[in-house]
Amino acid sequence: MNLGNLRSRLLVGLVLAVVTIFSYFSKMQVNPVTGKRQAVTMTPQQEISMGLQSAPQMAAEFGGLYQNQKLQDLVKTIGSKVVNNSEASKSPYQFNFYLLADPNTINAFALPGGQIFITYGLLKKLTTEDQLAGVLGHEVGHVIGRHSAQQMAKDELTSGLLSAAVTATSDPYSHNNSAAIAQYVGKMITLKYGRSDELEADKFGVKYMLEAGYDPMQMVDVMEVLKQAAGPNRPSEFQSSHPDPDHRIQEIKKALEQYKKTGKLEW
Repeated sequence: MNLGNLRSRLLVGLVLAVVTIFSYFSKMQVNPVTGKRQAVTMTPQQEISMGLQSAPQMAAEFGGLYQNQKLQDLVKTIGSKVVNNSEASKSPYQFNFYLLADPNTINAFALPGGQIFITYGLLKKLTTEDQLAGVLGHEVGHVIGRHSAQQMAKDELTSGLLSAAVTATSDPYSHNNSAAIAQYVGKMITLKYGRSDELEADKFGVKYMLEAGYDPMQMVDVMEVLKQAAGPNRPSEFQSSHPDPDHRIQEIKKALEQYKKTGKLEW
């Protein structure tokens, strides 16, 4: 690569990076619940629409809905209790709770706008309604924290910066895999944000359990279930999108103590 070509590519890459960063920070909004400034790509109405449109496909990925109306009603009842006794009831989001048929996958997740799912594989590991309330409260927290919309904005930022880096550093005459290296770095950035969101959702879960009359210490039992499910060979926290269960237990206990003393949580 000659010097002139290198300078041109660096200049184009720099311009792309500046435009990407400016676009990201232009999306900043204040979350009315946490008071945090966060970049989001959608309005709440768009989040709701996306969640409703995606829900059938997501359910199909896990074998559809579990065919037991009593258990479906249990999930809906506890989820609704968590929402109705918290600030989530005053949000614009439309919360719905579903039990998925997959008996092997241990998971729960929230789509943008309030569509919340738990697999039968996870439900059968839980032993109390309080534990179920903790799982669902955590997922409600993801919605109220606008984590999906925030993640989309971060993905756009990461993709834009990666494109800028590849443009500035790639050599068409070289087999140096700079693109692969840049993607790896971007992945680490995304994982870091994911862990932060999980810890924040745990705080929401503690708060919502207390407000709905559930025992928030049973969130610790949920973490033990997840820890056991992950097995002894689970990846280190640095390599995982979720914080280590032991780390989450520590943060849950800290959040509970803080809420008992002050009646609120710091975000």
